[in-house]
Amino acid sequence: MRLLVTGGAGFVGSNVCLQLAERHPDWEVVALDNLYRRGSELNLPRFRAAGVSFVHADVRSKEDFAAVGPFDAMVECSAEPSVMAGGDVIVPVNLLGAWHCFEAAAAHDAHVIFLSTSRVYPIAGIEALPYEEAETRYELVDRPGIAEDFPLAGARTMYGASKLAGEFLLQEYGFPWTINRCGVIAGPWQMGKVDQGVFTHWVLSHVFDRPLKYIGYGGTGKQVRDLLHVDDLVDLVELQLTERERWAGQTFNVGGGRDGSLSLVETTAICRELTGNDLPITGEAATRAGDVRCYLSDCRALFAHTDWRPRKSPRDVLRDIHVWITNHQDLVLSALG
Repeated sequence: MRLLVTGGAGFVGSNVCLQLAERHPDWEVVALDNLYRRGSELNLPRFRAAGVSFVHADVRSKEDFAAVGPFDAMVECSAEPSVMAGGDVIVPVNLLGAWHCFEAAAAHDAHVIFLSTSRVYPIAGIEALPYEEAETRYELVDRPGIAEDFPLAGARTMYGASKLAGEFLLQEYGFPWTINRCGVIAGPWQMGKVDQGVFTHWVLSHVFDRPLKYIGYGGTGKQVRDLLHVDDLVDLVELQLTERERWAGQTFNVGGGRDGSLSLVETTAICRELTGNDLPITGEAATRAGDVRCYLSDCRALFAHTDWRPRKSPRDVLRDIHVWITNHQDLVLSALG
């Protein structure tokens, strides 16, 4: 197997590269990245130590793929992940870049695993669902979460629109492909920010005593997201790479579901316990464009297809992030600025 991971020096991409290189020493793993995101450069020494090849290239340039050579499979992790970024940033990376990735895969008849997002589901449709307001969170009523057949008509942010368009492009090709619509992915080596990687951002802020704010829905911090440890995602990707016939042509929601979810208030309580820092958090009542009250992945279709299940709880995820930060404080601070 010669495996190409686009966005390979990013958070998810680097974990895919490093873990699969360790698990499959007979595979040749190649990471392709332009090192745009601050902190991605920290993975280069880790790649060298693990025997992962690195190609400094940009998915926005079709010609850059010539430096890669032939490959058998691709995990497409490249993306501008911020829901707050504009189309001038998002479209060239997430849409044009995805097309270049698929064209390169077509040239070698490679299997493509496309990491899409739960953000493909429209905001108005999610917000129109019935909710109850509990003490620490909003709860969906009469459903476990959003399933793959949720209606797709409506606006969803430029980020979500670009990833959904990428899904549509991918399905036009004849090579085997698999789409994972991921909820929030978190874990060590993620340089979390307020607009992407919120759970890691919360732990980082508690460790380094940086200000935090509950934004929207009255500033109460009751918004809910499910989260998945990056190690659990790599386990699933490994299955999809090694059993590609079973996964070809499939689209699945991949997330933690209700049992793997946290509100911001609940996240704060765990962060205070882990760090011992009772960080004051302010509130801002106005809801930010593109936000949703509660997103939970309904993964019943995925669970009916495979024995794979998330192994790590939300508390495990936050604990692992805290241990990583504690053990690499200087490196983390150098990347955060």
